Amino acid sequence: MADIYSGKNILITGGLGFIGSNLARKLVSQGAIVTLVDSMIPEYGGNLFNIEDIHDKLTVSACDIRDNVVMENLLKGKDYLFNLAAQTSHMGSMANPYTDLDINTTAQLSILEICRKVNPDIKIVFASTRQLYGKPDYLPVDEKHPTRPVDINGINKLAGEWYHLLYNNVYGIRTSVLRLTNTYGPGMRVKDARQTFLGIWVRLLLEGKPIKVFGDGLQLRDFNYVDDCVDALIMSGASDNANGKVYNLGSDEIINLKSLAELMVSICNEGKYDLIPYPPERKVIDIGDYYSDFRLITKELGWKPKVNLLKGLEKTLSYYQLHHTQYWND
Repeated sequence: MADIYSGKNILITGGLGFIGSNLARKLVSQGAIVTLVDSMIPEYGGNLFNIEDIHDKLTVSACDIRDNVVMENLLKGKDYLFNLAAQTSHMGSMANPYTDLDINTTAQLSILEICRKVNPDIKIVFASTRQLYGKPDYLPVDEKHPTRPVDINGINKLAGEWYHLLYNNVYGIRTSVLRLTNTYGPGMRVKDARQTFLGIWVRLLLEGKPIKVFGDGLQLRDFNYVDDCVDALIMSGASDNANGKVYNLGSDEIINLKSLAELMVSICNEGKYDLIPYPPERKVIDIGDYYSDFRLITKELGWKPKVNLLKGLEKTLSYYQLHHTQYWND
């Protein structure tokens, strides 16, 4: 699979962010010619330190994906687009719905229109979210489950998905969609909970403050270490069998949030967690238990998560113990 990307021109939107930077590192190691585009808007997680070890092996364009003129120039001649740029905060989408609409829907349509006009042969992998399923009717959740988003972010990400699938089906622009679930690891935003609640848990734990677990802590979740997520993106990009498809990512390791907090405390040999009532604004968009059925991507692309939760959390906490000043200095 490494040979597929060797010498290929690749654009990663949101490339200085968590998943984008880890993807870039893998692609650079495979001999790809990588360009990253990132708006560097402070709230969205872009961080130049994420590419500190590979900054001289790729190109960075400080650009907002809503800038159509610049995006047209960047998309010309590219073999692959890994479309990861997004507004990821669920609470942020409720507070600023039009910003979420601009980034997660309007900009996605613009990118696809640009590709249709100047680069219809490009292959696109779009990063979506399990949040668009809403509160599950059954578990594990497969790709046939109804989509009932519970917040603005989920609605807009679902629209972004459908645009990508439409352009695949109508215009022949090869696209694949991955619905990610609780991705974590080195490079994730830990300054606050805008990207993932695990991020702020890491920060609180390493600062000696209690982790805050909402409700009774018995909500079930599954998690993917970032290396496994990167593998899924690369497999989807490399396979024409993935064109026009939607795939769940997920894990066979299901854990409730109280047990997750206990595990993180035990890894650090210090710290604690507190069970606290749900803030009202979070309670109304909470989805309860969730974990994915990812058998489709296993069957069709051969993807399975390789990094177990304990090892992934150990790597993550170790990384931020070493590099915390690069991620949460205010």
